[in-house]
Amino acid sequence: MTEVVVAGGGLAGLVAARRLADAGADVRLYERHHDLGGRVRSLRRDGFVFDRGFQVLFTAYPAVERELDLDALDLRYFKPGAVVARPGERSTLSDPFRDVDAALETVLNRDVTFRDKLKILQLRRELADESDRDIFRGRDATTREYLRERGFSEQFLDNFAAPFYGGITLDRSLETSKKVFEFTFKMLTVGRIAVPARGMAAVSEQLAEAAREAGVEVVTDETVTDLDANGHSPKLELGRDSTSADAVVVATDPKQARELTGVESIPTDAKGCVTQYYAFDGPELDAGKRLLLNAESDAPNQIAQLSAVAPEYAPEDRNLLSATYLGVADDPEEDLADETARTLDAWYPERNLDLELLHTSRVEFAQFAQPPGVHGRLPDVAAPAGPVYLAGEYTDASSLNAAMVSGRKAANAVAEDFDLE
Repeated sequence: MTEVVVAGGGLAGLVAARRLADAGADVRLYERHHDLGGRVRSLRRDGFVFDRGFQVLFTAYPAVERELDLDALDLRYFKPGAVVARPGERSTLSDPFRDVDAALETVLNRDVTFRDKLKILQLRRELADESDRDIFRGRDATTREYLRERGFSEQFLDNFAAPFYGGITLDRSLETSKKVFEFTFKMLTVGRIAVPARGMAAVSEQLAEAAREAGVEVVTDETVTDLDANGHSPKLELGRDSTSADAVVVATDPKQARELTGVESIPTDAKGCVTQYYAFDGPELDAGKRLLLNAESDAPNQIAQLSAVAPEYAPEDRNLLSATYLGVADDPEEDLADETARTLDAWYPERNLDLELLHTSRVEFAQFAQPPGVHGRLPDVAAPAGPVYLAGEYTDASSLNAAMVSGRKAANAVAEDFDLE
């Protein structure tokens, strides 16, 4: 039987391990943390759910439909669009086709022009019919250049695109590749965004359960520190121990993957974020299940009323908010919380919110940077020397979808090379 070691228990590693076990391989997976899931983890405490940074699931992701049981995840859905906020003003910009209740308010919204709204509908029609493969082919540009070329106004770029896609790409400047914009815009057009009732960790837990049921031996609290692929069987150092296998799938974070494999094309330029979680009493904010976008600055970039979307994220008598700051600010937790409180006071002068800071999540490497042209430089899953393979979003794009896609591709490459089923 072919023995395969998977180094890393994030989404990519879990998908690769499960698929290889299903193909008949003897699979061991090593994860350095106690919990599986990589960046897709949650902390559950005192009746609250705190995801590791603000994360959502795009239901239209091809890998989501292929790898996950959405019914079992018990999803809770955001409403389309968002509320654009600035001191003393809030306005809704939504999808009139799927959010009829907000259609009139969207048509009358002055934060973007009427021409912008027509352009959005045109783009919606075009991208819904374009294949994902075609989106990532051809000429590239920054998102800002792309939107300007298509005739969108500076109002649209500054008031909506910058904060909304700043939240998706962690790049409010809109210097990220237009291919990321087109792909995510399509996903939003044909699908919805949601969180599992138990938090985003439920995604990782489902994949981990499937891997174990397929026969994968999962070892946590164990780090692969070195990899030697020069011999017939790759050898791995595991802290105080060592092991070998017929093949190795490296599914660690980008920096460790580059160190283990020597593949220099693995991107390591990071985009980070800080997400804080707060409780407050009283009625929900009127944004409800929509994101609140900061039209003036990235401090914070966006606020989400998570308990309105998923009541399971908070005890029955409390409300839970998250506020996300772009970059890994080293400001004290209390200073960030004060900034969020001031921002909400300005947006909601009629409310007297008394925020209680519950948790701060600092994610130094939330995504790798995706400037124009980066996707053509990413490594193939078979890039390392010897029977070593890569499984990580850095072989495709920076997203949950890409992580799971890469796991499938890595498993397929191993299966082909070793004649597995």
